Amino acid sequence: MESAAGAGQILSESVADGAGKDETPNADAAVDFVTEAFRRDRLLAALTLIAGAGFVLAVPFALMAGAEFFLPITAALVIAIALVPSLEWLERRGMPSSAAALTCVLMFLITANVAIAAIVVPATGWFSLLPDRIGRIRQNLRPVIELYASLDKFIAQTMKLVQRAPATGGSRTVVTQSAPNSLLDLLTSSAPHALIQMFFAILVIFFFLSGWTSLRRRTISNRGSFSSAMATARVIQDMVNATSAYLGTITIINVTLGAAVSVGLALISMPTPLMWGGLVALLNYIPYLGPILAALLLAVGGLMTFSDAWYALLPAAIFVGMHLVEANAITPMLVGRKLTINPLLILVALSFWGWVWGTVGALLAVPLLIILKTILDAAGKPDIAGFLFEEGTLTGTAPEEVLASR
Repeated sequence: MESAAGAGQILSESVADGAGKDETPNADAAVDFVTEAFRRDRLLAALTLIAGAGFVLAVPFALMAGAEFFLPITAALVIAIALVPSLEWLERRGMPSSAAALTCVLMFLITANVAIAAIVVPATGWFSLLPDRIGRIRQNLRPVIELYASLDKFIAQTMKLVQRAPATGGSRTVVTQSAPNSLLDLLTSSAPHALIQMFFAILVIFFFLSGWTSLRRRTISNRGSFSSAMATARVIQDMVNATSAYLGTITIINVTLGAAVSVGLALISMPTPLMWGGLVALLNYIPYLGPILAALLLAVGGLMTFSDAWYALLPAAIFVGMHLVEANAITPMLVGRKLTINPLLILVALSFWGWVWGTVGALLAVPLLIILKTILDAAGKPDIAGFLFEEGTLTGTAPEEVLASR
């Protein structure tokens, strides 16, 4: 648009200088210049739009293909940002950056290992009991199974009436894929790789925290002006505050919910109530989908434990009742409007990151959404669509309109 406007100004000046004279060749040259500038600007805008669309479409597949590299780094950065307030608290009390970072990492590892031990060790016992408890589950679900069998029989008879006979043809080759012969084979094949990724993520957390203070100071001091430095400092602080506040608040809520569920399950004599409470607390980090999965797992655990079908559904009912109170009263009151996010954005983030990185991506979806939202709110949202389609060169003024306005 700038080149088109400049061409219009040149055309106006040439017309003004040649008033009363025969300057048709100069006018034609100016028209050609305006036309070429307009076409060039439209081409550049279209190429920019195509390149931007291609980049947006390529990013998910690049993240998915490079999950072994991007996933540990992303998870480590989210955890490190959440630990920054603890790091700064220790540094304000005179502890060196490296020692403060090491303390934060050790505290995180101890907490994570205690939580994993409380969940994984009892869960192994439940999985070992599952083959022996299949009969009890079938007995409790017999009415549902009979209803499903009748419906399946009706559908099969209906399909026989409308189904054509299968065409005879050449022989088909069935390709089978070998799977690990045992759980030990699966663990031995995947555990070393997972341990390497976890060790790499721990190193990223430590070095990020140990260099956080100097990195932030250099980032702010390297800005060209005081206002730019203040804006950068505000963006960094807002990102850290929002992320750590959300994760800290949600962690307290989830731990409290898990403890309450554990007490409720203990009152009805549900085995390993601490394991179920920890599982509830972990799955509650995933909005919408996590509580549904927790309720289903509690229902299966109840069907494995109790003989009465209605009593077997009581563990899931206890969790659902407590979750409704937490989601509709406690969380909105503690989180507040400042960290409230549009539910549609949460669903889109869950779908996107769950598709890209699976369960771990779903756990990281909301923190990543908060980080991105905080940065865009503080730095300003880029109006790319408005630039290209409303005021940009993709729909800029045509040469005929430039000439008519002159």
